[in-house]
Amino acid sequence: MNILFIHQNFPGQFKHLSVALAAQGHQVTALTLRVKEPATWRGVRVLPYGVQRRGGQKLHPWLLDMDSKVTRGEACYHAAQKLKEQGYHPDVIIAHHGWGESLFLRDVWPRARLGIYCELYHLAGYPHLGFDPEFQSRDPGAEALRIRLKNLNNHMHFDVAQAGLSPTSFQADTFPQPFRDKISVIHDGIDTAQVKPDPGVRFALGDRVLTRDDEVITFVNRNLEPYRGYHVFMRALPQLLRARPEAQILITGGDGTSYGAKPPPGKTWKQIFIDEVRGQIPDEDWARVHFLGRIPYDRFLDMLRLSRLHIYLTYPFVLSWSLLEAMAMECAIVASDTAPLREAITHDETGRLVDFFDAAKLVEEVCALLDDAPARARLGAAARDHIVQTYDLQNICLPQQIIWVEALARLPVPDLPV
Repeated sequence: MNILFIHQNFPGQFKHLSVALAAQGHQVTALTLRVKEPATWRGVRVLPYGVQRRGGQKLHPWLLDMDSKVTRGEACYHAAQKLKEQGYHPDVIIAHHGWGESLFLRDVWPRARLGIYCELYHLAGYPHLGFDPEFQSRDPGAEALRIRLKNLNNHMHFDVAQAGLSPTSFQADTFPQPFRDKISVIHDGIDTAQVKPDPGVRFALGDRVLTRDDEVITFVNRNLEPYRGYHVFMRALPQLLRARPEAQILITGGDGTSYGAKPPPGKTWKQIFIDEVRGQIPDEDWARVHFLGRIPYDRFLDMLRLSRLHIYLTYPFVLSWSLLEAMAMECAIVASDTAPLREAITHDETGRLVDFFDAAKLVEEVCALLDDAPARARLGAAARDHIVQTYDLQNICLPQQIIWVEALARLPVPDLPV
């Protein structure tokens, strides 16, 4: 079977599925912006496409998002046309459609089945919008309209896609009927054979080496920003450092913005909240706070292996892989009591949940667990068992994903909408 993957940053969420399908003998190809030259990666033919820059044009600000998606869709369409001229015809196309790349691919190959990775449908009501009153839009009514327009790309794909794939029920359930019934909930998978604890882990940090004997608290964002609770964590930090005089705080994440509002020009959310709390923290305590930036994956895993307690906070939004990886490492977890977390964590069984905005309660729960080794061990063991039973890559998720692809290939292909 000819299988075409579409992802601007391939492999992304398809890094395991694409390789597994190639290993089964399928002819697997990927179109992506990530590479500049054709390459072969673990049996997958990876082909580049480029987006042509256009001259400035006047657009309503609410349409900028859709304009960028149509631009990528057009570029991917032309790359697909060239592949078709070379005799290439995919049986199945699997796309992360969030950037618009797959908008016009069935216009090139109308008989191909299209499956889309359904990361999120943008809901304009609370708590998806207006969850955090501190970062409310100056015009909430107009913001709701802008958010609704972000779904134009989703709706255009509903007409051409035969099936969807979503990693969590929370994400799938944001999508409206009738397309929701076409979405299978299968997580990307956690490689629990690799992501597992190691009591002997050692972690170099400046001129010292941390081990499991040290009291290490970890906090991870892709980028340090309010959407992932960075502001709440930082506001809890002065009290946490006072309460835990031996704790080392390891913070991983970049300085940019992945989600939500951008910081004021010339500033970063990271520095804004450092500046807010720094005056409350003595120098000797601040020396125990370590901003690691973005680190290689193997070092990231060692950091989680080292962690005595992991803190994870998020708005009602896409669940981070890092939370599930921390659970697979048998970390004791204190997390926000928000909808995505309730799917992954049962309170006091596989972690502890606290109100997202309650920094004092966060510190109280963290300290209670740090003082209770049997509770940490119980929660950590149950967390890993839950990941193994529910999110394991090789035994649970990847086999289900392959079944999903095979079922997609058998679906009837309706004519394109006129």
